[in-house]
Amino acid sequence: MNRLCIINVVGLTPGLLEHAPNCAAVGTAVPWESPVPAVTCASQATMLTGKWPSEHGIVGNGWYFKDTQEIRFWQQANSLIQADKFYDGIETAKMFWWFNQSSGCRYSVTPKPHYGSDGSKVFDVLDQTDCDLVGRHGSFPFFSFWGPNAGLPSSEWIADATATVMREKKPQLTLAYLPHLDYDYQRLPVQDPARVAEVDRCVGRIVAAANDIGAQVVVVSEYGLTPVERPVHLNRVLRDAGYLGIRSGPFGEHLIPGESGSFAVAEHQLAHVYVKQASEKGNVRRLLEACPGVAAVVDPAELRLDHDRSGDLIALAESDSWFTYYYWQDDADSPDFARCVDIHRKPGYDPVELFMDSKLKAAVALAKKKLGFRYRMNVIPLDATLVKGSHGLLQQGDAGPLVIGPGTPPERMVDFRGYVEGLLGR
Repeated sequence: MNRLCIINVVGLTPGLLEHAPNCAAVGTAVPWESPVPAVTCASQATMLTGKWPSEHGIVGNGWYFKDTQEIRFWQQANSLIQADKFYDGIETAKMFWWFNQSSGCRYSVTPKPHYGSDGSKVFDVLDQTDCDLVGRHGSFPFFSFWGPNAGLPSSEWIADATATVMREKKPQLTLAYLPHLDYDYQRLPVQDPARVAEVDRCVGRIVAAANDIGAQVVVVSEYGLTPVERPVHLNRVLRDAGYLGIRSGPFGEHLIPGESGSFAVAEHQLAHVYVKQASEKGNVRRLLEACPGVAAVVDPAELRLDHDRSGDLIALAESDSWFTYYYWQDDADSPDFARCVDIHRKPGYDPVELFMDSKLKAAVALAKKKLGFRYRMNVIPLDATLVKGSHGLLQQGDAGPLVIGPGTPPERMVDFRGYVEGLLGR
């Protein structure tokens, strides 16, 4: 069996490839069709299984868990993917690809903080490589992986760690995830080529290690980011129509999904809209279709999203718009987590976490942490107009995702499994 390394360069598109010579040198570049939503978890699951979200069940980076009546994002359990993966039975190093926990991979690293009983959190990774990556490369730079300081150091650490594992363990298959382009391309209206050159240097470090162990290299991306200028607050529209269940309390207003007639789980440019009573489905559809910034409201089957986890309706944004999770009408009533980087408690994706409203406030909170006091890093603004880039819709051509590799790479993510198995010689 041949050795293979797959490098996931998030946000890389054919239109940016001229700034990424290390990526371009890997082989033939082909634009390819992603699933909808074009987001990390759904795209990765489609690549790994060769199935659409309607079959593998990963309908986004998060969804409504009906049995517990909770909206949950960024779950790591590999068992959530309801299909086998092409790495099953192969000695694999899975470096920061999602659904890594209990994946069965021989070597793996995934972000995994420690949580104390007093509510404290210590950032760390779950390193199952036997390479002592933190000891050799320093602590993983969590604050550059997501949040206002998200940037290059996290991708550099992943690249260096991947190179170490490849050279020492020589796995049959390596999966590496480099998120660098995801940050400024959501923050800024112009896609700076310098960011591409930076992540391309990270790719070069991994390619060098692949060459050392005789592994072929394939580069993939999950989606392309598109400029946006209009945030759309679907849950506020549903609240005005009397659909949302809200509880007020000492920590602000909280959405109660199980007591809502309808609510939206918003993520980038797509939202799963759950409707409790089938008789209300038409009313909810018409309500949202009339909302400025909404391009269409469709049935899940039209997008190969007809799975029990999906919403009863799917809202799609106009190309210049994106959906917030915001459900409060007055910022004074916002939940306390709204002003924090809190990806697991927010009932939707929040790209405003890439911004900071006060460095002084952050410094004071950090000082409290170091002194052992309770603190809140409540430095995230509530201004959704700050976001300048998004994704989630079907993007193709120069603005969409791509695959680069030897031979004839596939034109659809759903066909990637067969391509990989051919390269491995299975």
